[in-house]
Amino acid sequence: MPQARKYASARERQAAYRARTEAARAAQLQARGLPSLPAIPTVAGSARWKAALHQAHQLLASIRDEMQAYAQDRSDSWQESERGQLHEERIAALEEIVDALADLEW
Repeated sequence: MPQARKYASARERQAAYRARTEAARAAQLQARGLPSLPAIPTVAGSARWKAALHQAHQLLASIRDEMQAYAQDRSDSWQESERGQLHEERIAALEEIVDALADLEW
């Protein structure tokens, strides 16, 4: 037995598909805490970009702080070891990235 038609025409089916995909995209942005895209695709998403950069900056800064706290909690011999030095190099690289993101935010 064939299924009953959900939509009267291909046009209605396509419109429903577009509405579902747009709702899914909006839900994904909302889950990430980002503002929605502008209504006109040619308009720059400055607010969205700014929010994403701010989130990235905050996340990387918190990772840097956790890494520094971890290193400070370790013994002096660990801090002077090869692993401790490698950890410090990673913290320094992360610090450069955090500073670059701070300069990039507007």
